[in-house]
Amino acid sequence: MRNERWSGWRRFPDARKRGILVAPIGTGCYQLRRSDTRDLVLFGQARNVARRMSSLLPHNAGGGGHRSNSRKRTYVEKNIGKIEYRTCACDNVEQARLFESRLRRDKHMFHT
Repeated sequence: MRNERWSGWRRFPDARKRGILVAPIGTGCYQLRRSDTRDLVLFGQARNVARRMSSLLPHNAGGGGHRSNSRKRTYVEKNIGKIEYRTCACDNVEQARLFESRLRRDKHMFHT
């Protein structure tokens, strides 16, 4: 894995306000937390992290993709001002899955 380095924590963008998501276009992992409590919200891995993360908002709030878990989408939308994210680019899918398995050890509100 590319040094297993996370980006810094960033505020999750509100697409309705033309926010900008900074994430790998390629393979990697992501993690969300609440900025006010530092509680971990969710995590995941994807072949295209930016696209996968854009699916964390409902379509009517600027989200994309085909994520079927409406509870995650609704939670992120309702708490958009308190959500932060970080990402980690990986060299391939196998490494992203390995890194994601390490994230499973931490307690998150939602599991992938």
